[in-house]
Amino acid sequence: MTTPVIGVCAAFEPARWGFWDQQAAILPATYLDKVRTAGGLPIGLVPDPRATARPELVLDRVDGLLLIGGVDLEPDTYGAARTERTEATAPERDVFELSLARAALARDLPVLGICRGMQILNVAAGGTLHQHLTDAGFAEHRRSPGRLDSATFHEVDVVPCSLAESLSGSGVQVVNSHHHQGVDALGEGAVVTAWSIPDRLPEAIEFPSCQYALGVQWHPEVDHLQHALTAFVAVAARPAREDQPA
Repeated sequence: MTTPVIGVCAAFEPARWGFWDQQAAILPATYLDKVRTAGGLPIGLVPDPRATARPELVLDRVDGLLLIGGVDLEPDTYGAARTERTEATAPERDVFELSLARAALARDLPVLGICRGMQILNVAAGGTLHQHLTDAGFAEHRRSPGRLDSATFHEVDVVPCSLAESLSGSGVQVVNSHHHQGVDALGEGAVVTAWSIPDRLPEAIEFPSCQYALGVQWHPEVDHLQHALTAFVAVAARPAREDQPA
């Protein structure tokens, strides 16, 4: 059986380990474990200006792209101005991940975006974000900061026969959210395939023209929900399509 290589975009944050306290590329083990369990080989992708300018330097070497959670996107990436609601950002990471996401969608490389990663996918396709959900009239989606367990559980309504269904099941499902921003205007080609109950905030988007391009606002990588990344990794294991750009 082919073992697909899954490129996982790393957070780039201050970190402490051993004697050290400095900027570091961070890949939470929860994401890596879920990729391995699904049969993939995860490798870290670190922001680099050369790969930002030429995303094929990275994408030619992987079979799938995983965009993980993290800090706010810079508002200027979707044509908005900073407000007092803007929290920590990582501009170098933004431009790197947006470049990879646009190129992955264009070449039909399997891509899964989780939390911030869903927002990256939407912005990469020309969409926008709500900068603070409660200000826009939505419910609080970060009730327990720093946690992804039962304290963060809420219900979503998932469209049958969607990619989101392959990750969570269809109909009303329980997921875990930890975010204060969310999708506003949809990016080109994107459709909503899961909504939060009861505020109808988009909780999953996907791109039907692609073999697998899915973003979910919840965190399937944690063990509390037992969500598997099997479908994503299985698509990444397929031979490249003949019409896929080199």
